[in-house]
Amino acid sequence: MNKQDLLKLAEEENVRFVRLQFTDIMGLPKNVSITVDQLEKALDGDLMFDGSSIEGFARIEESDMYLMPDPNTFTIYPWKTTRDGKTARLICDVYDSNKEPFPGCPRVNLKRVVAEAEAEGYQMNVGPEAEFFMFLKDSQGRPTLETHDKAGYFDLAPVDLGEDARREMVLTLQDMGFEIEASHHEVAPGQHEIDFKYADALTTADRVITFRIVVRTIAQKHGLHATFMPKPIFGMAGSGMHLNISLFKDGKNAFYDPSSPNGLSDIAMHFIAGVLEHAPAITAITNPTVNSYKRLVPGYEAPVYIAWSHKNRSPLIRIPARRGIGTRMELRNPDPTCNPYLALAVILKTGLEGIKKKTVCPPSVDQNIYEMDVYAREDAGIQSLPGTLREALRELRNDKLVQEALGPHIYSRYMHAKRLEWDDYRARVHQWEIDQYLTRF
Repeated sequence: MNKQDLLKLAEEENVRFVRLQFTDIMGLPKNVSITVDQLEKALDGDLMFDGSSIEGFARIEESDMYLMPDPNTFTIYPWKTTRDGKTARLICDVYDSNKEPFPGCPRVNLKRVVAEAEAEGYQMNVGPEAEFFMFLKDSQGRPTLETHDKAGYFDLAPVDLGEDARREMVLTLQDMGFEIEASHHEVAPGQHEIDFKYADALTTADRVITFRIVVRTIAQKHGLHATFMPKPIFGMAGSGMHLNISLFKDGKNAFYDPSSPNGLSDIAMHFIAGVLEHAPAITAITNPTVNSYKRLVPGYEAPVYIAWSHKNRSPLIRIPARRGIGTRMELRNPDPTCNPYLALAVILKTGLEGIKKKTVCPPSVDQNIYEMDVYAREDAGIQSLPGTLREALRELRNDKLVQEALGPHIYSRYMHAKRLEWDDYRARVHQWEIDQYLTRF
């Protein structure tokens, strides 16, 4: 869609306001709202904002930045439609004061890595499976940890009390151009999953951000609080965001080889090997919060072991049974708090490096790793993911390739912010400590 097409569409649809959306380094969406009269100016890249006020962007002395909208991301918010007009959204890249792509913009950074893949003839397609909880609110409208139902995996109404909210989420996403493949109640009470069709890496990252906005907005309309927090309640399953990943080349799935005994090409095996080799550092990006590592523990089907398998779901990477155009790997450790632009950038970069270096993939582990003892895992050469955010950051600090995938600006600002987060966490006194020690000593 070019500028004139977009302006015409906005007029035909009676759009009155346009939100120019972008994300900070942590993956939190930001936006500035303009009237439709300013849309042409925005499309020309003439709207500035103060980058020093955004997490990880610019210093105070270099704060002037520009928003460059991507016309292909224009969509109308269905819940913002009134008789006075509609509100639309454009996703933007951030440019610096010289109107050059800003290396600290996560979307710009992903486009850089995608261009590296395109130079080799590859396009990475990604299909996410995002999970979330919906909780009740108290009399003051504040979220509680009380789930709105007691349902379990694949349950239906009347046990699944979130069905109406989830249905409206699906319909809203469809109105915004998503192709929804499935939606259902998840394992834990109050936990849900909505899956949408795969797309190229940039489109998928854009959609993950949009998806989180829609889910939380519609939940609020139903008097509920939706959260993508990975582990809100001890003893219950956590929320992940499995990523189904494939590479295409010349219009064909480069992961598929019908002559191979397992249907996987050498490219697929090298890509998997590259991701496995850098998995500890990747985890600092795909699992970015202190709480992320409360989910990555044995016993809740969360992947904690660096291995791959054709069959079982205990390793980090699973290969679903479908072959042909649907051949893919499922990376199971990411959670929905990650910045999708950064997560897909580091996954793509490490997979491409595996292809480039022809990294040898370890043997498939087809037995349940959860049931193996520590000695059996050692004999099989199976390592574990980092157990805390601090350990993951240490792995990131020692992994030059993942740092390259982020770029020096994002890497340094990300590490600084996450170290502060860890220091703040470890200095706090938590309820567990009160319960354990207050009356014992």
